[in-house]
Amino acid sequence: MKAINWKSAPSPSYVVDERLLKRNLEILDSVQQRTGCDILLALKGFSMFSTFPLVSKYLKGVTASSLFEARLGYEEFGKEVHAYSPAYAEHEIDEYLKYIDHIVFNSFDQLNKYKEKIQKLDKHVSIGLRVNPGYSEVETALYDPCAINSRLGIPFDQFRPDELDGVEGIHFHAMCEQNSDVLERILPHFEEKYGKYLHQMKWVNFGGGHHITREDYDIDKLVDLINYVKDKYDVQVILEPGEAIALNTGYLVTTVLDIVKNGMEIAILDTSATCHMPDVLEMPYRPQIIGASTPNDKPYTYRLGGMTCLAGDVIGDYSFDEPLKPGDKIVFTDMAHYTMVKNHMFNGVNLPSICLYNEEEGIKVIRQFKYEDYRNRLS
Repeated sequence: MKAINWKSAPSPSYVVDERLLKRNLEILDSVQQRTGCDILLALKGFSMFSTFPLVSKYLKGVTASSLFEARLGYEEFGKEVHAYSPAYAEHEIDEYLKYIDHIVFNSFDQLNKYKEKIQKLDKHVSIGLRVNPGYSEVETALYDPCAINSRLGIPFDQFRPDELDGVEGIHFHAMCEQNSDVLERILPHFEEKYGKYLHQMKWVNFGGGHHITREDYDIDKLVDLINYVKDKYDVQVILEPGEAIALNTGYLVTTVLDIVKNGMEIAILDTSATCHMPDVLEMPYRPQIIGASTPNDKPYTYRLGGMTCLAGDVIGDYSFDEPLKPGDKIVFTDMAHYTMVKNHMFNGVNLPSICLYNEEEGIKVIRQFKYEDYRNRLS
């Protein structure tokens, strides 16, 4: 595979490699072909709509968690649009229903509030309920859909079987960046509580958190689990990974602006953890850098900091083969998902450019941001 010439990329910029994205999509489509399941792009993880012509060749549609995501999926993806929200605002529901084919409710009260409106539509919108299986293995509470007192999904002690009229599907989400063995342990908890109701459903949605395109992911086990549920309950199985679509397909290209010293050498970059890769602080996690290693593994160790005035805007400590100097390019890996969809302009810091790469065209700039993008978000 031809190497990317990072010198040709604007800085800072997100660069998505179409070759790697296609590889992921082929893996996901192989699961669809072996099981007949539907895999959706969760827009909350990856919404780079310039890639939708490619993504839509492989996946069945998108899943949205807001009105704007639903509209984006409807206008730009051109296939099925599924929606789930912890609650739907009354002033938005009519526009929502213009765009979507499936809608999942988080409570029976919301279901009963909007069911009649949905059933009177000229088109069919399939109705589902999100339930909480009461079991998960997510270590970070911020990302655990089944944490104690979670607002996501109907707990079993609040499930109302006598109010399922018009409901065609059940949705659960109990994973985050995990392998199929975790799903294997979740399913018995889900089946014990909700299995008997699946027989009257048309579909079941396994939610997200499936790291299907990760190198060590057990795809055969996932295929077996999907086929088991599909055959036992005669339902269509849906998965909606956001991260697996764009996992390891993108980069954040940055530049060293200055080197300062305070107990150690600190490199100030033209990027920001809080603005451009917020999961570094929220998750938290440590992004990888091409050619860099852990502190003190290589001869020269630096703390990499962002350009905002937030004291904690620190990406982490890394070591390099050569001393860093202003003007050096630093390229972070796995920066396609949960970056563009979460970034912001705190401190008036501009957003990275958005680029695509393929071997025919090289790095192609899709979007650059200006002062007006910052100003127009404010009042």
